Amino acid sequence: MKYKYIIIPAMALLLHSCNDFLDREPIDFGNENSYFQNAEELKYFVNDLYSMLPKNNDIWGGLYTEDIVSDNQCSSSPQNLFYKGDKKTVQVGQSGWNFSKIRSLNFFINKVNSKIESGEFSAGDPMINHYLGEAHFLRAYDYYRLLRSFGDVPVFTDVLPDDQEVLSATSVRTPRNEVARFILGDLDKATTLLQEEAPEVGRISRDAAYAMKSRVALYEATWERYHAGTCFVPGNKKWPGSAIWTDFTFVAGSAEEEINFFLDQAIAAAKVVADGHELNEDYQKMFYSTSFEGNEVLLARYYMKGIASHSCSAYLRSGGGCNLTRAAVNTFLMTNGLPIYADQSGYQGDEVSYYEFQERDPRLTESVRPAGRLINTTKDPVTGKNVNDTIYYYRPYIYNSGREKATTGYELCKWLSPEPEQQKQYDCTTAVPILRAGECYLNYIEAYYERYGNLDESAIKYWKALRRRAGISEDIDKTIAATDVNQENDLAIYSHGQTISATLYSIRRERRCELIAEGLRLDDLKRWRSLDNMVEYQPEGINLWDKMHEMYSKTQKDESIVSQSHVSKYIRPLQISSTSVAYGGYTFPKPHYLEPIPISEFLLVEEGKLHQNPGWPMKMDGTADYTYDCD
Repeated sequence: MKYKYIIIPAMALLLHSCNDFLDREPIDFGNENSYFQNAEELKYFVNDLYSMLPKNNDIWGGLYTEDIVSDNQCSSSPQNLFYKGDKKTVQVGQSGWNFSKIRSLNFFINKVNSKIESGEFSAGDPMINHYLGEAHFLRAYDYYRLLRSFGDVPVFTDVLPDDQEVLSATSVRTPRNEVARFILGDLDKATTLLQEEAPEVGRISRDAAYAMKSRVALYEATWERYHAGTCFVPGNKKWPGSAIWTDFTFVAGSAEEEINFFLDQAIAAAKVVADGHELNEDYQKMFYSTSFEGNEVLLARYYMKGIASHSCSAYLRSGGGCNLTRAAVNTFLMTNGLPIYADQSGYQGDEVSYYEFQERDPRLTESVRPAGRLINTTKDPVTGKNVNDTIYYYRPYIYNSGREKATTGYELCKWLSPEPEQQKQYDCTTAVPILRAGECYLNYIEAYYERYGNLDESAIKYWKALRRRAGISEDIDKTIAATDVNQENDLAIYSHGQTISATLYSIRRERRCELIAEGLRLDDLKRWRSLDNMVEYQPEGINLWDKMHEMYSKTQKDESIVSQSHVSKYIRPLQISSTSVAYGGYTFPKPHYLEPIPISEFLLVEEGKLHQNPGWPMKMDGTADYTYDCD
């Protein structure tokens, strides 16, 4: 069977119809009469908006590095989200407070609907409906970006005129729960319009919309639960929007019922996907393939040599600059389903990471290259030296610099292609999974437990399927019974400053391991309100100084390259230099849960009609007020 692919990075978006598209009127909202004539032309308009979806970059970075702004991965540079002083208010051009794509999508949706209403387009045309469904999905996707960054945001569905009065009125920020409801409404509309099987590989399908709905609904439900009563959730006087929305009430009637509404939506949407999509047999292969077997991957970005490519494997083959942390590595269970600290777990310690990884959840060894396997180490009885030079199976590139540095020694290999041709800079064409059924399995499990405090048959079935594919014991009860949250080195054991149950933590642990290095961890830590407990937090790496330092020459482990043994036996990337802004570790400032609104926006709106996010100033280049009472 031949498949048509949509290649969605920038230069390839309009490749097929480049000439006649550019020969027409300029691409603005005045050319619709000459351009919006059939389904094919609708497709090329929507293609340009696919650029908002995640990708891997032509140089360094992409979805595989997103988790460096979390406790999962660590780069060479401190992340200013996690400490005071360097994160500041910015101009609108430097901010994510951008509605340009939403404006384009509003125009598209309104134009297509008007043509359907006038009879110019057939209401039953499956392709016209499909591209209209894609637009609803993409508008929801971009509003979800804004929701995660800013919380309350203006919601508008029209193309706004250049009228100050109208713009001012529309700039009022909608309460976040209602923004989330709007997003779910767009995704509901998308599910009625999108085809079950996308017309081209790489395009959005119906179940991709259900998957996105489960993600959004779970995010909002847990955000509202764990931030309840704070300035980050509507419905109380601490919320900055209360002065504007003086008569605010939750749509469901109460805060708890609003949370339950979103949990119910997450459960239902996740179940549609989970029941209709089995997990792919090969977990690791999903992240270095140019196409996918099975039907787990619901939406991906594809590449083609000579048109669009990236450099992911070129960097990951030698350090990568985005290694996993010790905290992330310690989260992975043993294959027998026990945590590493449990009695009879079989854990071999961390002196040499090769042995540290023995009998561990295979997703760990499929995500991280283990270092330090020794061979030929028999000693000469006379000299006491090894008969042969000690040879190590793998030695992390801790001595490299920048984006080729092994920042923690736990080098990421989850996205690394084994094919030499894919490891050349600018030549990698492996696809990037954006939405997959495995996440929906996890969304269902978590949402159901948050809703009911237990697990039903479907949740247990999905959980066992994830563990079966991973290659670890399916005995979930055994894992929960052996879990002591106080021995876990994981911020996710906390929500709102309180430790959670062993069952809920086990659900969160499964999520972390399954979705490691897929760019979702920061969202999870924020919605669970786990970052409250990031206090003097030191990201750590391999146990270098007990044994593995023997793999390196003196200059390769110099104090200018790696943290020294007097600091910790574990690599500490933040403590290489005492002048580092985060040398004392990360202490998360609570105002950083949300981004500041650009100051220029307040000049466009009548005073008192637009509220700043908690703790952020109404001036340019200003840091947050770290004494602000966010609780």
